[in-house]
Amino acid sequence: MSDIPDVLTDELRDQLRTVSTATLAHQLQMRGIRGTFLTGLKPTHPEMRMIGRARTLRYVALREDQVQRFQKGVNAQKRAAEGIEPGDILVIEARNVPDAGTIGDIYVSRVHARGGVGVITDGALRDTPAIASIPISVYHQSSHASTYGRHHMPYSTDDCITCAGVFVEPGDVIVGDAEGAVVIPMALVAEVVRAALAQEDVEAFAIERVAAGESTLDLFPLAESRRAEYEAWRTAHGRTN
Repeated sequence: MSDIPDVLTDELRDQLRTVSTATLAHQLQMRGIRGTFLTGLKPTHPEMRMIGRARTLRYVALREDQVQRFQKGVNAQKRAAEGIEPGDILVIEARNVPDAGTIGDIYVSRVHARGGVGVITDGALRDTPAIASIPISVYHQSSHASTYGRHHMPYSTDDCITCAGVFVEPGDVIVGDAEGAVVIPMALVAEVVRAALAQEDVEAFAIERVAAGESTLDLFPLAESRRAEYEAWRTAHGRTN
């Protein structure tokens, strides 16, 4: 077992299944943390929800005299795949390089077999059609048929990394949906989830009223004059969070 913290409880997982990445990113932004959404990445399975603990793999730029040291043997890529535990998401720092594969179908299959629930790379996938057939969420910038050796060397595992412009610490919680993926600092997960559920309740009330023809002016954001009506709506709809 790894010594990476795992703050996700079954209750938090269940709650996160109902919350959009847009809501989570907003709640983090309200707390002064603006850079949490992994920009420019698309999922192989937009219909799937991804929730898990971050485990990291860092690639560095290729330097020919260091290939033997970093690419050969049981390198960081192999260690990362073999170290995955159930519920983990492998997050790869590939320096936003679009024209070299960072992971292919064999290693994605291994992550899946070990109980991993997702893979994220800010570089390219290799074997993208085959990866798309594996029932696991994989977020990527591009597709490219080359191996990582075109531009990368696998350098380290379970270090803090930057992926798609976002700082990721091993143990952070990552949530993905059709829009993309967002990183939640592990210390803030419970607080952010509570606030996100409350925000989505307010938005559901506003959407219902707007769909009925009402103006947005006192609904979004919710005016204090509508608070009692909203609370009655919550009770009628059995909202308990």
